[in-house]
Amino acid sequence: MLTPEDLAAARARVATLVPPTPAIRWPLLEEITGTPTWVKHENHTPTGAFKVRGGVNYLARLRREHPDCPGLISATRGNHGQSLALAGHAAGLGVTIVVPEGNSPDKNRAMQAHGAELIVHGRDYQAARERAEKLARKRSLVVVPPFHPWLVEGVATYAAELHEQVRDLDVVYVPVGMGSGIAANIAVRDVLGLDCEVVGVVAKRAPAYALSFAAREPVSTETADTFVDGVACRVPDPAALETIVWGASRFVKVPEKGTREAMRILYATTHNLPEPAGAIALAGRLADPLAVRGQRVGIVMTGGNADWSVLRAVMEE
Repeated sequence: MLTPEDLAAARARVATLVPPTPAIRWPLLEEITGTPTWVKHENHTPTGAFKVRGGVNYLARLRREHPDCPGLISATRGNHGQSLALAGHAAGLGVTIVVPEGNSPDKNRAMQAHGAELIVHGRDYQAARERAEKLARKRSLVVVPPFHPWLVEGVATYAAELHEQVRDLDVVYVPVGMGSGIAANIAVRDVLGLDCEVVGVVAKRAPAYALSFAAREPVSTETADTFVDGVACRVPDPAALETIVWGASRFVKVPEKGTREAMRILYATTHNLPEPAGAIALAGRLADPLAVRGQRVGIVMTGGNADWSVLRAVMEE
C-alpha cells in the first residue's frame, strides 16, 4: 500500500505547509497510564488536527495529475474540511464542504475562514456525503472521499515522525473515523518493518468499524449517536477496512463517559485541550483489557478543535 519512496515524497509535499508535531512523554499522564506513554500532538498542526496532512498531499497530487481540475467538494464533520480548505486556498482552488445539521459551529467557522463554501445538509455525515456527491455532478466538481490513497500518504507522515521520535514503541492507539489514520499507521509500521501493534479506538455508540473488524466485512449501523464527532461513522469504507483487517491488532470501544474523562485527564496532565476524538485514543488505552503494563505506548491526540460549549460541559462535570 505504501513504499518508502511514496512516504518520502509525501513528507516533502506535506512539509511545505505542515511542520513536524511533537511527541511528548508527560510524567503526570504516566502516573495514570502506569506505563511509558508518548502523546503525538497532532493538535499542533496549522488546522489543529492531523487531517491537514492528507489534504495537503491530496491537493498536491491532484494539481499535478489533473491541472484542469475545476474545484473540489467533500463532506465532513470538520477536520477533513479544514484540511481541504487550507490546501485548496494555498493551491488557488475552490473548495465546497457539506456538513450535517448540528455540526460543530467552531469547525464550520474555521472551514469558512480557510476559504471554503459551506453547505449544511442532512441529519448525519452519511447524508451530507450523499448530498456532496449529487452537487459534484451538478457543478462538475471533483469529489474528495473520506478515504483515499493520497489522503493516507499524507496522514502517514505523522506516523513516520512518531516512530522517528520514539524508538521501539510496542503499541499505538489510534482513533478511527473513516479510517485514514489507522490505515496510515499500519502502512508506516509495515514499510518500516516495525514490531508495533496498532489498536483502533471507536466510540461505543459508533461501533461500525469495530463490528466490521470482528466480522471481517463491512457492517453498517443505523446511527452513530456520539458526541465524539470525529469518529461518528456508521458506514465503513471497504478499502479502509481491508487495510485494517490486515494490520490492526484489535479494537477498543469506549463509552461516552470514558472519552469525557480522557479529555479532563489530558488537560490536567498536559495542559492541551483535546477535542473528543483527540482524547478517545487515551480513553481506549485506559479501557483496553489487553493493555500490558510496562509497554511503550503511543497515544495519538488527533486534534484540538472542540467547541467551547463541549469543553465547558466536559470540564465542569
